[in-house]
Amino acid sequence: MRESHFEDGKWWVSPYNFVPEVREGLNLPPKVEIHDATLRDGEQTPGVVFSVDDKIRIASKMDEIGVDRIEAGMPAVSPQDAEAIREISKLGLKSKIYTFARALKADIDMALECGAQGVIIEVPIGYPKLVTQFGWTWEDVFNKSKNVINYAKECGLHAVFFPYDTTRARPDDLTNLCNAIMAESPPDAIGIVDTMGCATPEAIKYMVRWVKGMTGLPIEIHTHNDFGMGVATELAAVTAGAECVHSCGNGLGERTGNAALEELILGLDLLYGYEMGYKLDKLPELGEMLSELSNVPIARNKPVLGHGNFIRESGIGIQYVMHDPLVMFGTHPALTGRSGEVVLGKKSGKASIIYKLEELGLGEASDEQAIEILSKVKAMGIEKRDMLTDDEFRGIVADIRSANAA
Repeated sequence: MRESHFEDGKWWVSPYNFVPEVREGLNLPPKVEIHDATLRDGEQTPGVVFSVDDKIRIASKMDEIGVDRIEAGMPAVSPQDAEAIREISKLGLKSKIYTFARALKADIDMALECGAQGVIIEVPIGYPKLVTQFGWTWEDVFNKSKNVINYAKECGLHAVFFPYDTTRARPDDLTNLCNAIMAESPPDAIGIVDTMGCATPEAIKYMVRWVKGMTGLPIEIHTHNDFGMGVATELAAVTAGAECVHSCGNGLGERTGNAALEELILGLDLLYGYEMGYKLDKLPELGEMLSELSNVPIARNKPVLGHGNFIRESGIGIQYVMHDPLVMFGTHPALTGRSGEVVLGKKSGKASIIYKLEELGLGEASDEQAIEILSKVKAMGIEKRDMLTDDEFRGIVADIRSANAA
């Protein structure tokens, strides 16, 4: 595990992430795997539909990046979902292929028929769901689960028990369920699921320690982003010992989405020091593909993928954007396959004008001309309420030079 806050020319994050007083308080597991659910949970984003070919393309790109596990879908949803899982399983990817299943033997049979290596077995445990949606007790959940978990393991599948809405479970219900499962049908791993994205990082850390103490199993964490904390809560789970984080590319998912794959990758790698070996420069390719196929645009300021992340409009420090970017950014743009960019608008300074003239091959300007150009640039930026295009800047320069020559 890396214990440095910088790598020359590539990134420079806070050194306080790695001081002993911080690291000694963490219970980081030796390795963390990423289980990506874009093809199942991501497709549950309202209005999003991935074709079989779409899913094959997405899975192939994730494999190229190095994602450990791909949840290729839920075969019970439709024949097309089952076909996609079968075709992905035939690709010979390095990523392990999982399916999503109800606590039904038929769903396990479908996972096997589709060529999956593992299965996520979902059951409800959140109190609002048990009481209102299902009318079940924890005993009902246990009785529906135990034989299915054992059957999945007997069939050679890696069985992850997934009692969802975990963070809204009554303590007695979750305790009783975990104890009963471990007595009669211990799975290979168990998930803590913040289905409504309503737990704090501190609560998640507490639950990881609690469930691991009850079961002794590897813990998987699956969160949603309703309070904007999906990535934070999953990283918190890792600091308490969770060995697998669930994600969706671009943060897709129901409501506000799931913990974003690309943000988890950079957080684990650069902020916590896990040498994941993922191809970070391929993340924008995956992001653009998912945006196109889902018809869900990427916000300009979205972490990792937003096209505005390495843009500088303010004139202060403009010289560093291209030549020494770690002065202005935590990562070099090239680390994630990007490049820095200087743009012009209301916040620009004279240094921005001089830089842009050189970049566009427009020659030099006197101090007086540069100040005049800057004034026009600021005025247009205010009028547009946006950045100027290169053509608009060229037009301003041409007009001022023409007027000065007259």
